[in-house]
Amino acid sequence: MSETETRRIGAIEAVGMATLLALAACSSPPAADRGNAADVAEAADNADNVAVPGNEAEAVAPAKSILRPEVTAPAPEEEAVRAEDVVVGFDEAGKLLTDDAKAALDALVASPAARAGGAFTLRGHSDSRGDDRANLRASRRRAETVRDYLAAKGIDPARLTVIALGETTPLVPNAHPDGSDDPVARQKNRRVEVHVAPPPPAPAPAPAATPAPTPAAEGGDAVAGNAAAAK
Repeated sequence: MSETETRRIGAIEAVGMATLLALAACSSPPAADRGNAADVAEAADNADNVAVPGNEAEAVAPAKSILRPEVTAPAPEEEAVRAEDVVVGFDEAGKLLTDDAKAALDALVASPAARAGGAFTLRGHSDSRGDDRANLRASRRRAETVRDYLAAKGIDPARLTVIALGETTPLVPNAHPDGSDDPVARQKNRRVEVHVAPPPPAPAPAPAATPAPTPAAEGGDAVAGNAAAAK
């Protein structure tokens, strides 16, 4: 190989090496540039974690409830007042209330139906001894005795209704199965049945009336219509 050819080949190799170095320099950024890019990325990540003044509450505040503050839970329905019934007895003579009868009447006065203003119905009864008229009068007197006791306990007499039934509705038979007299049964029949009705329900409120359109609104609509027609 001549000296001229050798120089030509060396020049070609030098040009190729320079080209490869130039391409490598273009594909890889300088070390300083790579360091700057890493610093920029790290700064961006840190910026997301930096609390901006005034936004601390937003960063830690819990999610708001989807319920509107003006919406309230419905009030629980009140338990309906029930009617009350009690049977009160009398002494052997059938004239005086027994201690058990007074205790039962006291409890009745304190019952929800009585405190709510319910009406009292007092049904007086008698045994079968004597004639019908006498037994009717005796049953009325017993009912009136209960009425007076309740009135003394604070019940308005206007709420007390007396009904005399005489011997027509005995609680138990007045005689034994063999027909002999049963004094214990007769005393049970000399009684007063007290019923307290619950107060009537309150009437439902009337529906609100829909307001009629005002004349001013109607006039405004007419003016708007005329203006549109003029256009």
